[in-house]
Formats: sequence, structure tokens, C-alpha cells
Amino acid sequence: MIKDKFAITGIGGSTAQKHLRAIKENNGELAAALDPHDSVSILDSYFPEAAFFTEFERFDRHLEKIRRGNSDDWVKYLSICSPTHLHDAHARLALRLGMNAICEQPLSLNPWNLDAIQEIEAENAGRVYLTLLFRCSPVIKQLKHLLDNSRNGRKFRVSLTSILPAGVWYKYSWKGMKEKSGGIATELGINYFDVLIWLFGEVESSFVHYADDYRAGGFLELKSAEVGWYFSIDKNDLPENKPEFHSFNIDGEEVLFNTDRNFLYKNVYQEILAGRGFGIDDARASIKLVNQIRNSEFSAVTETAHPAIKKLLNIEEYSNELL
Repeated sequence: MIKDKFAITGIGGSTAQKHLRAIKENNGELAAALDPHDSVSILDSYFPEAAFFTEFERFDRHLEKIRRGNSDDWVKYLSICSPTHLHDAHARLALRLGMNAICEQPLSLNPWNLDAIQEIEAENAGRVYLTLLFRCSPVIKQLKHLLDNSRNGRKFRVSLTSILPAGVWYKYSWKGMKEKSGGIATELGINYFDVLIWLFGEVESSFVHYADDYRAGGFLELKSAEVGWYFSIDKNDLPENKPEFHSFNIDGEEVLFNTDRNFLYKNVYQEILAGRGFGIDDARASIKLVNQIRNSEFSAVTETAHPAIKKLLNIEEYSNELL
């Protein structure tokens, strides 16, 4: 049996290991990997025979050589785990080499670049797939079915919180540079915003109450939900004795869905390999939203603001709620 062959960019990053595991668990084979840094011993645990490059040009040339060789060796998928500002360039590379791209969200920091990528996609044999993780959660799929059958024109009240502490390194890495990562709301929030839009419909209005290098919070009005959201990498925002904290609350009830990224990535790859992966148009609304959030001025805090924002800004007049 001929295995599907993959290449990967950004192999030195933390997300790449989840892709490696998903490729392995879906009986794939890694042919080549790229990262400007050479601390990539993680390859030994999954695909020690994979070719490795620190220079983009040599990686490109290697894949082109494979494409022109034996068809049994062709690389079918390029998994893109590179810094966010490089995603669209690496997706275009995949398409021009006749490969499919499996790209971390967002595909581009600028939503107007999506049309150009779609034009290249239409001109070539490959497709661009996005890792819309939470849509592949069985609990979220069931929740969508329930919501689709119980709306009756009402708006749900949703509170979304994700606190994933990071150390001092974050500020000095590409993740801490808004022009490369898009900032906290993009880096931590993109997959959550995607699933919110998927569950509750299009964005009607968006307000940003606060954002800095460590946290961001605001309010969304969707077609069938009002959402207070808050994302943070500051450990001081954590509830006591919690190494990280994630909460998805709908009308006062907590939705406990599987946030194990390894499990979700395995599901994402299964869907893509079965021809059911999510494409550019599926991801367009969330990419547009995080771009809007990134470029928004702060709005006045009202009673609809997330409790963490009220706590952060010492606003007591609306609510004394804490996380």
C-alpha cells in the first residue's frame, strides 16, 4: 500500500508535533521538513528518515525534484505550521507544486489575500485545507445539531474564556509581534471565533473592550448569539490552582467539549484525507473578524462586557462576577 506523503514547514514549532502525530496516526509518511532553526529532534520520534532543510530555497528545490521524479514519491500534502505571516506564501508554494496545503489558521492576516489564493487554487490541481479544529469535535458537532433545531429566532447568551499562560519568551518571539502573529485575539482566538460563527451565524457587530500584548476581550453580536469573549496568556488571570483555563458557557450552562489538540488534529486529518476538509470559504468569516478586531478602537465597557474585562478595569457598576 502506497502511503500519502507529506512535507511540513515550521517543524521546530510546538504546533508541528500535533501535525506529525496526526500524519503518523493516519498512516502517512513525512518526506521533507523545513525550519530556519535546527532544533528539530522531534523528527526522531516520528519520521527520522525525513529530509530536513533550514533554507526555504533548498526545500522548494527538493520538492520540485520530487515532483518531476517517480510518481510513487510525489508529495501530496504540505502541512503549514510556520509563523502566521508566512502561511499564505507557503500555501501558494504548495499549490504551484501541485500539492494540497493543510494550513494552520489564519491562512492570511489580511482577508483580501484570500481571493488571490483562491485564484491560484483554481489554476492548479491542489486544494487549500484549513485546520478548523473545533468543528471536528464530536461534542461541538452534536451541539450544532441541537442549536440548529432549537433557535426559534432567539439569541443565546454566550461567554467564552481561554487563558493559556506563556512565559517571557512569548514577547520576544514572532508570536509577540502583532505584524507576524496578528496579536492575542488572532493567536489564541481564531479557532474559537470560527466555531462561534459556525454555531451561531454571521457577525452582526463586534466591539473590542481591551487589548494589550497579553490579553484581549470584547463583545460579538452574531445572528443568534451575544458573546462576551476574553483571551489571555497572563498567568495572573488564572483561577486558583489551574495551569490553564477554558470555558464555553451558553445561557449559563458549561459546554464541556474535548480540547485535546492531538485528538482534534487526528480528526482534522481524517476529514481531509477523506476529501471532506474545510476550505478557504469556510475560514473566510473568522479571518475577516480577527482582522477587524485587530484594527478596532476600544469601545466603552457596558453590562455586556466579559466579567474578566470588568475585573481588569476595576469596573464594579455592572457586575461583581469573576471568572
